[in-house]
Amino acid sequence: MLIEQGGVRLLTDPVLRRRVAHLRRHGDLPDVPAVDAVLISHLHHDHLDPRSLRGLAGRPRVIAPRGAGDLIRKLGFAAEELEAGGSTDVDGLRVEAVPAEHDSRRLPLRGPEAEPLGFVIGRSPSVYFAGDTDLLPKMADLAPVDVALLPVAGWGPSLGPGHMNPERAARAVALLQARVAVPIHWGTLHPRLTRRGEWFSTPGEEFARQVAAVAPEAEVRVLRPGESTSVAA
Repeated sequence: MLIEQGGVRLLTDPVLRRRVAHLRRHGDLPDVPAVDAVLISHLHHDHLDPRSLRGLAGRPRVIAPRGAGDLIRKLGFAAEELEAGGSTDVDGLRVEAVPAEHDSRRLPLRGPEAEPLGFVIGRSPSVYFAGDTDLLPKMADLAPVDVALLPVAGWGPSLGPGHMNPERAARAVALLQARVAVPIHWGTLHPRLTRRGEWFSTPGEEFARQVAAVAPEAEVRVLRPGESTSVAA
């Protein structure tokens, strides 16, 4: 996701090429402008991709979980490490690290470990980027948020621990008291030998149905890759 607020541009977990390991991209590659900082939620290759980072203009600053700094600096970037509860400033825009529940390793080979994070960006409007996470009761501590960017699926037909499906993501919307909810982490990457089916194309719409049932006051905006939206303060 590309988040722009007050003239500051933040890019989340960029994967900006046709393939990452066994995963293939569906649809066009995005045209990404220069950004002020990159937010990395965790170390998995479909979230921290060296070639995608190196393709960004201007070597932007990278904000990542504690433990990821050495890896990022080896790629030629300035790295700022945060733990849950910590915060930093990007050209006047506050970025707060918040807890996430997900695998901390960089698989499949042994490498660094870093506790995954989500991020809350700005205050009016506030934007919560969840990264990869399961449903957490602590999400209620972040309420209310203006915009929630929530993962609703994965790159395959089944989800392991540390993920949310549309139903669990809808419950997160209720905990967060989100004004606007945008489903992410679906409909973009899939394994080369796996057919795209309902698991790939329908999570966004299913999320909207689930939110209508458990958090009807929230507005769901289902964005296809390449689409954008704006939210007033």
